[in-house]
Amino acid sequence: MVKWFWQRREPGRRLQLRSRDELGEALRVDFAQLAPDVDTFLGQAAYLQLGYFETLSELIALTPELAQKESLSRAAGAALTKHEALVAIIRERGGDPTAVMLPFREPLDAFRRSTHGIRPQETMLSVHITAGMLDDFYLALSSSYGETGRRVARALLADDDREAIVDIISTTIADDPQWAWLLALWGRRLVGDTLLIARAALRPLTLESADEATVEPVFTQLLAAHSRRMDAMGLAA
Repeated sequence: MVKWFWQRREPGRRLQLRSRDELGEALRVDFAQLAPDVDTFLGQAAYLQLGYFETLSELIALTPELAQKESLSRAAGAALTKHEALVAIIRERGGDPTAVMLPFREPLDAFRRSTHGIRPQETMLSVHITAGMLDDFYLALSSSYGETGRRVARALLADDDREAIVDIISTTIADDPQWAWLLALWGRRLVGDTLLIARAALRPLTLESADEATVEPVFTQLLAAHSRRMDAMGLAA
């Protein structure tokens, strides 16, 4: 995991974090020495969306209620649409999507396994929380890549249809309040694993104090957006 983004870095890049709740108030941070090369950025971002599609498709099979199946299918379709948009960008740049994504298959599959819950509701929360945080992070990185980054940002900002997951989780808690404690605990566990994914996107592995100071505002906003997502479901972050 820690070797994902060791490749060439281009000087003069800037990182911008755009929270979906505050798109008009972008935080710009100088990550000239930390951002990955564009193929690495695209490969990991594309494979993440494919993984969310796969997880949501598994959840559809595990969910008995037809209305919930239909809701989850919309979220799965949205993840697949994002994946296809990112793959199209890779192809238009002359890359082979399979080759570009392949280096990230093993570590990201391991991440996805580690965030699968014992119960379907836990896995639904995993998708909502981890996809939300990492979409925000890749939106931040996207400003480093000119027109390619702007196209990636448009793809990631497309409707994710994950509000259906929020509705399912909220209904689960309303029917049995004990779920609130369990899912809040699970949500807190997800944060650490997800931040490791984001941190692995930056190099060097060991940041100098000045680099840490640069990264901290971005991660602070990721955590703030996470808290808002949890609050919207009646869960304590």
